[in-house]
Amino acid sequence: MSANELRQADKAHLWHPFTQMRDWCAAGHDPLVLVEGRGSWLVDTTGREYLDGNSSIWTNIHGHSHPHIVQAIQRQAAKLAHSSFLGLTNEPAIRLAEKLVALFPPGTLTRVFYSDDGSTAIEVALKMAVQFHQLTGQPGRARFAAFEHAYHGDSSGAASLGGIGAFNDRFASLSFPVTRVADLAELEALERPTVQSLAGIVIEPLMQGAGGMRIWPGGLLRDLRAWCDRNHVFLILDEVMTGFGRTGKMFACQQEDVIPDFLALAKGLSGGTMPLAATLTTERVFEAFLGDYAEMKTLFYGHSYCGNPLGCAAALASLEVFEAERTLENLEPKIGQMRVLLDELGRETHVGAVRQCGFMAGIDIVRADGSPYPWQEETGARICLAARRHGLLTRPIRDTLVLMPPLCFDSVQLAGAVGALRTAIREVCGEN
Repeated sequence: MSANELRQADKAHLWHPFTQMRDWCAAGHDPLVLVEGRGSWLVDTTGREYLDGNSSIWTNIHGHSHPHIVQAIQRQAAKLAHSSFLGLTNEPAIRLAEKLVALFPPGTLTRVFYSDDGSTAIEVALKMAVQFHQLTGQPGRARFAAFEHAYHGDSSGAASLGGIGAFNDRFASLSFPVTRVADLAELEALERPTVQSLAGIVIEPLMQGAGGMRIWPGGLLRDLRAWCDRNHVFLILDEVMTGFGRTGKMFACQQEDVIPDFLALAKGLSGGTMPLAATLTTERVFEAFLGDYAEMKTLFYGHSYCGNPLGCAAALASLEVFEAERTLENLEPKIGQMRVLLDELGRETHVGAVRQCGFMAGIDIVRADGSPYPWQEETGARICLAARRHGLLTRPIRDTLVLMPPLCFDSVQLAGAVGALRTAIREVCGEN
């Protein structure tokens, strides 16, 4: 099919996520059709190359088509592409679970439950937390606490936790019971009966993603862990975005030496190649579900592709790349370079706050007087479209530009990405 035939077929048959399809299907809109990925670059049907400035929606870690991961997937596909995980198991799933558990201190997070994506990884944690309390004689602990501006996915339970109205308000009547707080002070101010109704509290550690790339105060995670311990509430960490090196360590919780009761992983778990998620938890939680079948303690939850051998083989290969290429060690100077480049970008007239956490950043776009643009004008989206003309692909959160490249970006590519944003901002907003 030609590029034009592909575009027309897309408009005739597809429904894209988070997309106003009237605009997408309009006669004047020509969707960008990607056909290839190589390292930090994506290639369209014309052969034009673009830097992947948001890691293909925050998933890609080591670059596209990394040969070690590709070969691992190919070898596994030739051997066993998929088999049921219900009553059966497979070697890649076993080996990956062993590797994931070994990334944490012995005796802490010891059990791994596989699913498909970040939303389901959170969903698993919620159901485990509620059922744990039922099984241990505390059925009243069925509520969750979550934070304003949070995003934890779009399945029913995960969406219940969200603090972004556009994603959740229409389905509020279908939500799990949730108490939403702005910060630790509001959490500590909750009345005792509310605290005693909580099964767990969920947070994106260090930085909220879809809420606008908001950074939490230093030490919050440690304080939250202590609050949970005092009040016998599970701490559930959503590291779907922040995991696998994004903050400079393998996991964001390691920045404050915090071990959660549940850890949700996805996106970068497979290096950005295959749909795969994992929920890690403790032996204490696991043991509460043990018993005779007739006791009905079993966790009756699962997906057809749980423990998929291809996804697990890709994830194992990704962890091997971390070691072989010393990814985290080599990331430190890149984080420093990003900080210098963003400090310079922050002096642009139409750039407001710039927030960086490790190799992730949010850049607020404002009017010349510092006031926000009306969100209906889609200024952030227009800037990202302009940046595409200068060889950079990324996606905004309204008028917050996101820069979250693969960890393999080099210094030239990082400078090029920030330069493309600067040029695009000036083209859309003017230079003063």
